[in-house]
Amino acid sequence: MIAVGETSLSNQKSTTRVKFLGKTAIAIVIASSLLSACSSTTDIFHNGYVVDEQSLQMIPVGSSREQVLLTMGTPSTTATFDNEVFYYISQKRERKAAFMKPKLVEQNILAIYFSKDGVVDRKANYTMQDGKVFDTISRTTPTGGRDLTFLQQLLSGGASGANAARNLLGGSSDPLGF
Repeated sequence: MIAVGETSLSNQKSTTRVKFLGKTAIAIVIASSLLSACSSTTDIFHNGYVVDEQSLQMIPVGSSREQVLLTMGTPSTTATFDNEVFYYISQKRERKAAFMKPKLVEQNILAIYFSKDGVVDRKANYTMQDGKVFDTISRTTPTGGRDLTFLQQLLSGGASGANAARNLLGGSSDPLGF
């Protein structure tokens, strides 16, 4: 026989367990919806020249520079010297969420090389695997010698070290205090 107090105690335990499972289920549903919302907002950006195979076939080896310009349009850039190469550059970037920086996923460079006569000599298609990563703007100027910390400058001796220590300690040999 079950006492009245035991029945209410077991009912309280089962009610507490149901409330806990309900809150857990709600938390799981909210977390999964947030994660699915983040993963489904991938933005894809295409930049540059998108190569059309039909246009590329219209400029076989031996075509003139003018024919290339009429068919492909103005190149993204040209060679630095003598304009003997036209480069058509395209990039594909992906961004997982609106607040993230887009990541470069794919890059294609179509290079059309010209001979000295101004006709197409050869065509090449380069991808990210063909390139090398380098820093174009480092904003640093290399200098000779070595960099010394403040403490190394103080301990290095010489007139500049002694003057720096004297100025640091407040004792100045200059009557004007400089």
